[in-house]
Amino acid sequence: MKFEKVTRFFHEVVAEMKSVTWPTKADLKEGTVVVIVISAIVAIFLSLVDLGFSKIVELVF
Repeated sequence: MKFEKVTRFFHEVVAEMKSVTWPTKADLKEGTVVVIVISAIVAIFLSLVDLGFSKIVELVF
């Protein structure tokens, strides 16, 4: 009984994986570039905010 459930589960997994639409190589490259650029922009922004707050703290203390 348990073996039948496991077998059925893996058959369903295979069937589901066949219905997945995978991204093309171009889509994957484009998505990677977007993530890297956005990450760099956020890193620069947070660095500037941190620098600004540290200058404010220096002025106060």
